[in-house]
Amino acid sequence: MIRRENRLRREYIYRKSLEAKQRVVEEKRAKIRDALENNKKIDTDLQKDAIELAKGAEWGGQVRALLLLVDISLILRITDISKIHNYSKQIISVDDEYRWAGTKDPKIVITTSRDPSSKLKVFVKEMKLVFPNAQRLNRGHYDVKQLVQACRANDVTDFIMLTETRGNPDGMVVCHLPFGPTAYFTLSNVVMRHDIPEREPMSEQYPHLIFHNLGSKLGQRFTSILKYLFPVPKENSKRVITFANNDDFISFRHHTFSAVKGEIELKEVGPRFELRPYAIKLGTLENIAAAEDEWVLRAFTNTARKRQLLSDKQDESEDES
Repeated sequence: MIRRENRLRREYIYRKSLEAKQRVVEEKRAKIRDALENNKKIDTDLQKDAIELAKGAEWGGQVRALLLLVDISLILRITDISKIHNYSKQIISVDDEYRWAGTKDPKIVITTSRDPSSKLKVFVKEMKLVFPNAQRLNRGHYDVKQLVQACRANDVTDFIMLTETRGNPDGMVVCHLPFGPTAYFTLSNVVMRHDIPEREPMSEQYPHLIFHNLGSKLGQRFTSILKYLFPVPKENSKRVITFANNDDFISFRHHTFSAVKGEIELKEVGPRFELRPYAIKLGTLENIAAAEDEWVLRAFTNTARKRQLLSDKQDESEDES
């Protein structure tokens, strides 16, 4: 079993390396295609290989998309062209960890760091109710490696660990199984559900999700990590969860809505907090020391205060207008 997991892990890492190389080539082809269509000067670093890249620019992405469409239709036994095209939009992306997300509901295990305080115990109980199909696991004396291996053996899709400092919840780790990625978040301004006045009862409906101002490639990456923690909701669901980005802090809000005299009325359910992402690792928690860094926040550089990593400039201009 261990040898099989190691083999699958090596295959996954090799496939990711091929995807990274292909992504670099596709970005170069896109720049050359844009320069040729708009009669612009080709960048100096691309001029040497411009002819070869231009030859494959027209057909490279289309052949890859066609192969993916055939793969989808054979595996899912789908004959409807529109459904196949919808699945292809999910697959033709930066990563393939969430390739089949949406075909079945996620299965989540949520736990804490060791020796949790009473406040963290309450918070993990509330977070267990936020994620449908989530199961809370008492940490006890178990090691992270044991927990991840048990989750992988039971077809768990995501493993979430909440951490604290001096009794205040201040961290969340989301580990996607079986091979990753693992995302790290800092929690701030945590308000428990029982601290919210006139709170509504916790609904068990699958929530609708709202992601605001996460238009950059990195923002879309975190959107996919957070989005696939939730199953597909029904159209008549009255539960809404919002992830709104402001200056690279993602505000988490949880509401239910109802129609009162023709107007929509929102009622907060809780909890509420701010998420600050600071790392993405291409691996799982039991082997995190050997995992490669996909992205790490550099908060102490000279331009750190000016950069907006999660939002797109176009989204910011629309918000200002």
